[in-house]
Amino acid sequence: MKFGIYPAYICGRDVTGENAQLVHTLAARALIEDTFPTLGLKRDLDLGVTDSHTAGERVVGACVVADESMTTLALESAAAAAPEWRRVPLGERIEIGRRIAKRILEHLDPLVEILVAEGTPRSAAQGMIGGLPYTSWSRETLEWCAEQMEFRRWDGDREMILRRVPDGVVCINPPQNAAAVNALNGLTSLIAGNTVVVRAPRGVALSCMYAMREIVAPVLEEAGAPPGTINALCGPPMLDAWMASEHVDDILYFGGSKKGLEFEGECIAAGKKPILELAGNDCCVVWHDADLDATVETLTQFFMNSGQICNVPNQVVVHPAIADEIIERLVVATRRIQPGYPDEAGVVLTPVLGVDWFFGCLGEALSKGAKLVHGGRRLEVDGSPSETGFFVEPSIVRVDGLGNARSLSVVRDETFFPLLPIIVPDAGTDDEALLEEVLAFVNTNAYGLRNSVWSTGTSTIERFLEGIVNGGNLKINDSHSGFLPFLPNQGGPGLTGGAFGEASHPMLRTTRLQGVSVIRPAD
Repeated sequence: MKFGIYPAYICGRDVTGENAQLVHTLAARALIEDTFPTLGLKRDLDLGVTDSHTAGERVVGACVVADESMTTLALESAAAAAPEWRRVPLGERIEIGRRIAKRILEHLDPLVEILVAEGTPRSAAQGMIGGLPYTSWSRETLEWCAEQMEFRRWDGDREMILRRVPDGVVCINPPQNAAAVNALNGLTSLIAGNTVVVRAPRGVALSCMYAMREIVAPVLEEAGAPPGTINALCGPPMLDAWMASEHVDDILYFGGSKKGLEFEGECIAAGKKPILELAGNDCCVVWHDADLDATVETLTQFFMNSGQICNVPNQVVVHPAIADEIIERLVVATRRIQPGYPDEAGVVLTPVLGVDWFFGCLGEALSKGAKLVHGGRRLEVDGSPSETGFFVEPSIVRVDGLGNARSLSVVRDETFFPLLPIIVPDAGTDDEALLEEVLAFVNTNAYGLRNSVWSTGTSTIERFLEGIVNGGNLKINDSHSGFLPFLPNQGGPGLTGGAFGEASHPMLRTTRLQGVSVIRPAD
């Protein structure tokens, strides 16, 4: 399936600029099967020395690379459209949101095909995109957010209003590992009355531009939204231009914690609102009375995309009474997870870029007493061990004791590879004291995306429900990685969301609270 060339979309029209440069998307299968010739072909296509018509089925599509003038035009267009768009009644914007959700489903199949071509396993692509109409774009989510937008009371003849007003121009910088889904999630800021500029990362530009151009833009055009309400362009990093622009109010930034927190300070100094989606180092707690079948199922979610996504259980604390059984069951389930091409059914592993990082963390853990219970090898696409394979075998290490667990990087830091630490507290501690230790361990995690707990005991559930305050999401006996309607699926404190981090609905995070009092003149 081929998708042609996508120009930039600015102020309601396609823009190519002068001397347009293209960035091409080549099928991930071709890159895995015949890496260096395919990379050479991509280089030649991007340089314009080879014609895409002669490249066969390996070429999926291309996007125009924006230049500086196009970046400026997109910001100016968003700023020009902002006053008119925010005057559109909230109810009409909510209806537009419902139409966008419907159109996501109508375009699910082609968007999934692009994501698969970019390297996302089919099952993950279907789950991420297909879930959006039922999560961040669901009726429940949009209506709940709308309820937070305005509250009125009367004090005699004085009308008092607490309302959230749109910030203005919102720029979205989605991550390379999940650009389309995060851009679509961030676009709920449109429903709050903001106008938007989306930068499609060059490495996965096609899926992002397809989503903006074929799904969102037509709905806004049909609804009569002012040109410039949404602007989308592929290009090099634009953060410096956004920071320097008088037109920009908010920046949705996705990335690693170190650079993200530095960027937060730069944003504040420049008078911009930083909305950060940084690293996740999620914790999953398994108590002695857990449903082990359901628990093992959720723990294997860690290996989706080879652990290269943020919403998976990166570290697991298991009650010592069931630790051996959990590990045994998990190893059995993990052995069934094999590499493959992203277009094949059931494949969840993807090539791992940080192989040296993986072996460095594994070596450090083993040197400090952790035990490798499964994995630890590079694999070829057919699952055979190899010194040069693109894939990493799903791997599990056992870490005994909570006290020194965070001395290990694989526990302390977010990892982006398939190495799961199972932390087993000391067996001699009574359950009451152990529960307090586990609560303290979870709450002192420097990251704050999501946590999950598995227990069938009513009193234990209540203790965890009351005691876990870290994280933007808490799941109890529910899929750690699953997304739900109404509940925010992103956001959190600490190294996950910065100083202003919290569970994040972009529709609300891109607004600010305003208090209004009105005494109307007598008739």
